[in-house]
Amino acid sequence: MRERTVCGLDVGTSKTCAVIAEIAGELPRAPAARILGVGRSKTTGVRRGVVRDIDETTRSIVQAVQDAERMAGTQVEAVWVGVAGEHVRYIPSPGVVAVNNEIRAADVERVIDVARAVVLPPDSEILHTLPQEFLVDRQRGISDPIGMTGTRLEVDVFIVTMSSSAATNLRKAVERAGYHVAGFVLEPLAASFATVTDDERELGVALVELGAGSSDVAIFEDGKFRHLATFGFAGAHVTSDIAQGLSVTQADAERLKERYGCAYQPLVDPAEMLELPGTPGQGTREAPREFLAHIIHQRLDEIMRNVGREIERAGYLGKLASGVVLTGGTAQLAGIVELAREVLAVPVRLGVPGQYLTGSLTDAVEQPRFSTATGLALYGMRQMAVGAAQAGARQVSLDRVVGSVRRWLTDFF
Repeated sequence: MRERTVCGLDVGTSKTCAVIAEIAGELPRAPAARILGVGRSKTTGVRRGVVRDIDETTRSIVQAVQDAERMAGTQVEAVWVGVAGEHVRYIPSPGVVAVNNEIRAADVERVIDVARAVVLPPDSEILHTLPQEFLVDRQRGISDPIGMTGTRLEVDVFIVTMSSSAATNLRKAVERAGYHVAGFVLEPLAASFATVTDDERELGVALVELGAGSSDVAIFEDGKFRHLATFGFAGAHVTSDIAQGLSVTQADAERLKERYGCAYQPLVDPAEMLELPGTPGQGTREAPREFLAHIIHQRLDEIMRNVGREIERAGYLGKLASGVVLTGGTAQLAGIVELAREVLAVPVRLGVPGQYLTGSLTDAVEQPRFSTATGLALYGMRQMAVGAAQAGARQVSLDRVVGSVRRWLTDFF
């Protein structure tokens, strides 16, 4: 069973989520993930994607993964870990090589290696290399050049980098918890596996992940990852605004946000009142729920306007036929879709895991806060599919297997 089990681990600013899934179906052609276990714990050891307290981060990882293991009735050895935050950057890079008539898998790997040979900023390492398109004898728009004939092969790649020190500390926390890091994965990319459909990727869509410490924008078009941006304003700032506006502690502000919060002020009844927590010296206090919604509305309106400006700066204003998909813990707030539609003036929907999932526990992850952890498990399943195909290369031509897997990955992800 362990050989077909994958675990996604989302270590965030306010929470750590773990999702254990079993690969269902036959790899690589008929994949599906059966949810076995889900775990969640609070944490204060990470800020904006960077570990600040290894012991606290380790504690939260242990609690989340062990809760998921108890639910699943099995133990995991390795986890796929999400990476996000302002230390994540991307670099567009081209590559070109000469080829001898028919293009083979080795030629594709060689041209991607050439594109990867870039000078990285200090304390940086490559997280992902995502091909955008290939060119054969200067003909553009080719997604899979294997088997084609030409003398010149080019590629445009999207290189995602992360801080080496941030990766080292996160790996250390995971290993102290007793688990091996199977790999690091960009969180918006992972979340898209669980929430964005193939048609949306093709037509153009922006995935907006609203976390606690940061907000990420990932743009897809023509089935490819096209743009990435991260903002330092997110759910934790909403909580701080509530704490200041209502004179309550951060913990009480978080509870008020989760229980009574609304991101779109017009949806709240002006006559509804809330009893506010406080100290004995403050006495009994009340406040209109509309005022709480006003605080949340103002901060999220600012975040959505930043999203809109980023989409325009990237050159995709008016080009995203599928609009925007919202996910992440802050996307759980009532009224968030209505606010985003008003600010961005595009179609907006809530992104929850669902595609490629089977089993009776699927409903346990059907919340925006579990999008990244579920997507990480799906990413791990993808890597196992690649490994299965490579193992089959002993009996079948390597070029044919790698080519078919690449086409499957393009269609599936």
